[in-house]
Formats: sequence, C-alpha cells, structure tokens
Amino acid sequence: MTTDELDRSLRQLRLGGMADAVSVRSQQTRAENLGPLDFISLLVHDELQRRRDRLIARRVKAAGFRDQKTFDTFDWKFNTLDRALIFELANCRFIEQHEDVLLLGNAGVGKSHIAQALGMAAILARFRGLYREAHVLFEDMLLANATGERTEAIAMYSEVPLLIIDDLGMRKLPANAAEDLLEIVMRRYERGSTILTSNRPLDDWPKLFGDTPAVAAFLDRLMHHSHLIEIRGKSYRLHEHSLTARSRRTKAAD
Repeated sequence: MTTDELDRSLRQLRLGGMADAVSVRSQQTRAENLGPLDFISLLVHDELQRRRDRLIARRVKAAGFRDQKTFDTFDWKFNTLDRALIFELANCRFIEQHEDVLLLGNAGVGKSHIAQALGMAAILARFRGLYREAHVLFEDMLLANATGERTEAIAMYSEVPLLIIDDLGMRKLPANAAEDLLEIVMRRYERGSTILTSNRPLDDWPKLFGDTPAVAAFLDRLMHHSHLIEIRGKSYRLHEHSLTARSRRTKAAD
C-alpha cells in the first residue's frame, strides 16, 4: 500500500488524526528505531488527542461563553478572595457531587471571569456546560412560553451537567422570572450543578424577584449544597479604564 492509499484508507475509516500524523510518526520511528507496536501506539495517541480536541471545541462552542475566560488570565492580586476554594472547585468534583456555586460581589470584581473559567475547566474535564447571562435566560423562557416550547426550554436548562447563570440582578427581571428559575433549580436539584453570579446580596433577592414564595423555595435548594463565594473590592474594569485613560494622557503629553 502506498502512502497516498494509506492516507485515503485512514480517512475513509474516519481516522484523520492518524492520517495527519502518519508521515511524521514514520520518520520518528525510523530515527528512534522504534518497533511496530510503538509506531501504532503513537498513531493511536494522535487520533485520541485529535478527537479530544475536537470534542472540547464543540462543547466550548455549544456552551456559548461570552468571553471564554480562563484562570491563566485572572488577576489574583487585584481583589481579596478565597483562592484555595476556587482552585478546589476547578477540579470539578462539585459537578460530580451535584453541588452549586454562588458568586456574589460588586460589578467588575471578577465574578463572571471566575464563573466562565470554571466552565472552561469543566469542559476540559469532559463535562458539558451551558452559559447564559440571566437576562438572556429569562428572555428565552418568555419566548418559549409564548411559542409553546416551554417544556423543551426547561429541559435544555435542566439536563446539562453544569449551568452558569451570569449577572443576575443587573437588569429588571420579568414578572415570571422567579417561577422560571424555581422550576429550573428544582429540576436540577441534586441532579446537576449551577453556578450563579449576582451583584446583589442574598437579602435583596426577595425584593429583586417580587417577594414571591418561589424565591424562598429556589434559595433553599441553591443553598442546600452550595459553595458561597463573596468577592469584595474594586472594579477591575474601572481600573483598566483608568489605566487606559492615563496612558492616553501620557502619550498626548509626549
């Protein structure tokens, strides 16, 4: 079999990772005097790595992250927070144990960054995730109610192993927000994990949702198996804006 024929056969078998690597691995095998089993092992490793990379790419796209943040780009020194707990969460055992995470703090302190970084860590650990800003989730539910697709929308938000609801309280909530969130949280309770970020303290949530009985119910579920992280400090976005403005003034002066 020629090299071209081998390439075609591997791609027919949907072994594109092997096909892409066979030439390089052949050279490596000759250079290092490896045996046939080593050669095949290297090709299998390449195929598995390619499939893993493609799976991760599909899941990142499906999650719908706003920024695709990671912990590598987080400024740990800017505000005080429980770094040990966050790194513990990054190992994703909380998803295996169906626990929740509440990230509370002022706007700009890094809640969304941490939430999305945990989501990326979950995908790298082979979990499916879904990210939604709170107002988008509630808009989805309003549309689903209007078009008779509520069951499908609830199922989408309820069945994913990790659901991230970001920026709760940043915008005025629709009248049925508490009921929608209650149903999603109830269905996810001890079956999936939810990360929820908000700039409002928990004491404000009854007022935020209209002080309905549903608020106490979904708070009870969220707090039962949850990790509460409160971040206090300055806004990182305002800090960056200030540095940018200062840099522009300095360049103008020069």
